[in-house]
Amino acid sequence: MMVNKRSLLLGGAMTAIAALSLTACSGSNPSSTQPSETAAQSSSAPAEAGSLSVWVDANREPVLKEAAADFQAKSGVKVDLVIKDFSKIQEDFLKQVPTGKGPDITIGAHDWLGNLVTNGVVQPVELGEKSSEFQDVAIDAMRYEGNTYGVPYATENLALLRNKDLVDKAPATFDEMIAEGKKAGTDFPFLVQVTEVGDPFHAYPFQTSFDAPVFGTDDTGAYNANDLQIGNAGGLEFAQWLAEQGEAGTLKTSVDADIAKEKFISGDSPFLLTGPWNVDAVQEAKIDLAIDPIPSAGGEEAQPFVAVQGFFVSSKTENLLAATEFLTNYIGTEEIQTKLYEVGKRPPANKEAFEAAKSDETIASFGAVGENGVPMPSIPEMAAVWEYWGVAEAEIISGKADPAKRWKQMTADIEKAIAK
Repeated sequence: MMVNKRSLLLGGAMTAIAALSLTACSGSNPSSTQPSETAAQSSSAPAEAGSLSVWVDANREPVLKEAAADFQAKSGVKVDLVIKDFSKIQEDFLKQVPTGKGPDITIGAHDWLGNLVTNGVVQPVELGEKSSEFQDVAIDAMRYEGNTYGVPYATENLALLRNKDLVDKAPATFDEMIAEGKKAGTDFPFLVQVTEVGDPFHAYPFQTSFDAPVFGTDDTGAYNANDLQIGNAGGLEFAQWLAEQGEAGTLKTSVDADIAKEKFISGDSPFLLTGPWNVDAVQEAKIDLAIDPIPSAGGEEAQPFVAVQGFFVSSKTENLLAATEFLTNYIGTEEIQTKLYEVGKRPPANKEAFEAAKSDETIASFGAVGENGVPMPSIPEMAAVWEYWGVAEAEIISGKADPAKRWKQMTADIEKAIAK
């Protein structure tokens, strides 16, 4: 499974697994939920008097406090901000919204959506023309079953960190990267966390380069749980590749997140596949750093998962118009998203804010890689994938299992779990 080094990212995938059991308790029908007022309507109509309750984490509360004050001055609607532990928000939201005690709006991760929609605790927010103001991958991530369920504010993804003192140019392929790493004469030609239980999040860019996505997509680009692609011919090639890398020692289950970071910082490898959460430590170590696209191992483009953070509207809100107005015309603006970037140091979802943030080379580089990435699946069936995926990869890398047989077994296990 993935580790806790990602600030908001794992608040999505892993919490969704734990909260998935709540789904069966809901009798709601997500397909009957209707979109809220359009952005155009909400911007032209005055917000009704009343109040809004907004759940937010401590880091972003100061920015929302400014936006809330401005909103109240112009609309008369008071915004009460409630600081929450991000890791507990999804579970608390699922429990409290059905009782009427939850907030009108909550901060969250896009891959919660399948769980939130299935439980009937969120409702669509129709952005209309405003959707063009956000990065495509961010809007795609906020869509579920044809509806947009939130306003995105930040993206997060992996990229390749390179020590320019050890290797002076970005590698075009995985094999070239390993060759350059060996020429550098370091202990590790390349580093990425694997762990004894695997880390499919970090391995996924290489898997996609074998044309083996987890799920296929429908005509709208949404993930189709009935089209499991992970076990296709490319997936079997990827499994064989994992075994070869394990035998060669380029992938090691003994390398966890801390070891990978520490060895890169100490100059024991020219390359580290990681996210922006490790950049500060690398820069503090005075490494001459470059942030590169992820090289392909299988011939196709290496596409990392992109996690998107945003804000969702409760299905139980009694002030829908005000909630829509606050999100679309305040939280979604370039000004607020720039301020959210300044406290979170993640590429903004708003295009104008992202362009301004590109003056930061780290943001520009990670954002460029993310633009070619794919949203981490938010459908509930993804929980079944995580359950079996990492363990299978770890067993293949460590040589404990035949790659083809183990990958086929993993696929069968996932199919069976999804069918339940």
